[in-house]
Amino acid sequence: MSSDAPKLYVHKPKKALLKKHLQHQQQQSRASPATGATPPPPPVAPPKATTATPMPPVKESFARRYKFMWPLLLAVNFSIGAYLFMRTKKKENIDEAVTAVTSTPTSTVSTASVVTPAVVEPVKVQEPIPLDQQRELFKWILEEKRKLKPKDPEEKKRIDEEKAILKQFIRAKSVPSL
Repeated sequence: MSSDAPKLYVHKPKKALLKKHLQHQQQQSRASPATGATPPPPPVAPPKATTATPMPPVKESFARRYKFMWPLLLAVNFSIGAYLFMRTKKKENIDEAVTAVTSTPTSTVSTASVVTPAVVEPVKVQEPIPLDQQRELFKWILEEKRKLKPKDPEEKKRIDEEKAILKQFIRAKSVPSL
């Protein structure tokens, strides 16, 4: 065992004993070079300064370690919140403009009032669905209606009426166009 390694003691030596031992070592070290005697045996209780190990550095908390990140995090959160707020605000404005344009009669609109016209896309005319596909679609709808579980007698009656209409469409030679 090396003399530099820290030693573990079951009983910690008293401070007075450590001082006495230190003084004894210093006296022997002064006397031994002059007399040429052999070095003294290793000390029983080394001084407190040699046994103390340096304390590990105190680990800072997460918030203090990354304190430069807090302003960045707050700025990002604020900008996302502002973006979401403005996006919903725009949707509300568009909805209000559309209802304002559609709800006002054309005869009462004066030239003094400024109404921004809403951009209305023309309705696209779909190609007619072939008869075979319509029948298959009606069959699928009928199957889905059969799977439904009615909660009360009124709902059961309504579902039965819908199923009867679907059966008529499926059996008919020509399906009416809607």
